[in-house]
Amino acid sequence: MKYRSVFDIIGPVMIGPSSSHTAGAARIGRVARSLFGREPKWAAISFYGSFAKTYRGHGTDIAIVGGIMDFDTFDERIKTSLSIAKEKGMKISFVEEDAVTDHPNTARVIIGDDQGQLELVGISIGGGKIEITELNGFELKLSGNHPAILVVHNDRFGAIAAVANVLAKYAINIGHMEVARKEKGKLALMTIEVDQNIGTNILDELKTLPNILQVTKIAD
Repeated sequence: MKYRSVFDIIGPVMIGPSSSHTAGAARIGRVARSLFGREPKWAAISFYGSFAKTYRGHGTDIAIVGGIMDFDTFDERIKTSLSIAKEKGMKISFVEEDAVTDHPNTARVIIGDDQGQLELVGISIGGGKIEITELNGFELKLSGNHPAILVVHNDRFGAIAAVANVLAKYAINIGHMEVARKEKGKLALMTIEVDQNIGTNILDELKTLPNILQVTKIAD
């Protein structure tokens, strides 16, 4: 196995005893927060596999709640994230699930407020690295390690090409791209990880394209 940097071996700077159970969990929570676009009023978190068995002892609970409040992996506030959430009036619930998942460190996060909610499934694959495997019922593969955009669109001819053409126009290189749909001809989701950060002007242009319904950016 080749490592790109020393951080791939020792993991990120983090609060807690385990990169898989704390840094990874914090990043899953933070991606949920980024996609939701604001601080939620409540969070329902389900843990599976190893997460379900050890989340209290390994600090997975405080890490994922810290991420939901937009704390980075090294933020000292993670240690008291549950107390901070309570002070903010954020309602938090944890469920230990028995279902067998593809990966032992799996969490389902549902966050929301009076305006709406978001649901995602994330796995911690080690060294603080994560993958988001499901978003609001769409299957996807999002690492969270690179700048990315999620594009909700009508499943129509030319929609994907139009988005790719805009990115090419601004010399944005696509590192990974997937398209998921629940049903042919209905809603679909593009997951696009890129090598450069994407400016607001590009996002605004993407939103004007035919059949594009929503564009959400995740910064690196």
